[in-house]
Amino acid sequence: MSIAFLGLGNMGGPMAANLVKAGQKVTGYDPVSEARVTAAGHGVSVADSAVTAIAGADVVITMLPSGQHVLECYREIVPATEPGTLFLDCSTIEVADAHAAAGLAAARGHLALDAPVSGGVVGATAATLTFMAGGPSEAFIAAEPYLKNMGKKVVHCGETGAGQAAKICNNMILGVSMIAVSEAFVLGRRLGLTDQALFDVASTASGQCWALTTNCPVPGPVPGSPANREYAGGFASGLMLKDLHLAQAAARAEGVRTELGKHAEELYSEFVAQDGPGRDFSAIITSLTGDGTA
Repeated sequence: MSIAFLGLGNMGGPMAANLVKAGQKVTGYDPVSEARVTAAGHGVSVADSAVTAIAGADVVITMLPSGQHVLECYREIVPATEPGTLFLDCSTIEVADAHAAAGLAAARGHLALDAPVSGGVVGATAATLTFMAGGPSEAFIAAEPYLKNMGKKVVHCGETGAGQAAKICNNMILGVSMIAVSEAFVLGRRLGLTDQALFDVASTASGQCWALTTNCPVPGPVPGSPANREYAGGFASGLMLKDLHLAQAAARAEGVRTELGKHAEELYSEFVAQDGPGRDFSAIITSLTGDGTA
């Protein structure tokens, strides 16, 4: 089977590389030249355009920044593919955009699945991502082997759009929990606790969560967390803010009260405006310490 992978950035690049490691034939494209060069170094055949990349592809995977990008891409490439192509969109976008993209594919006789991911750059690199899939069972069955090449858990959440729904709900939990963990470390220090002491207790007690034990916002307790490299890499705070925007848009549309989710969106909006969108989202702790450090 031939796979076209569109979007070879921080997430898409490692995902495409893992498909190659699994023995898949992958042709990729990204408008950023550095991303193309990196992907080529990992065995991806690089095309000079999206349309060229999808020529003859049996599977088309997209990992793009927004729903607008996904829809623009689909409008360009869907007419150029043969009926029966499998479309997997791993971007995080609005549920309505997922429905629109799937509709464009289905109108041309294609199978389509929205399959956003959780696990960040670390998970993308290690092929330990969790995929949340939405779409018809036929599309999920066809897509599952490829998703398993890139991740360790694949969940069929329901029909079209269900994958996106699961992703924004999950990341609302993550955004809120990271703020709570960060606040706890700042308070603990003021009360005389060392970071390690608080971690040793909370990581094995009722405060245990992914934001603490895997992506700990203070340097030291978890050597692999971005806090140990000045918050470089990981899941960018700008992307967390994007997901919180999506969650709040959905909550408003459905008339659901999400007060903590709303406040997390506000805090990340302030943080990204001051710090920029590039550092890992756990860097929000630097806005709570009073001196801009962790």
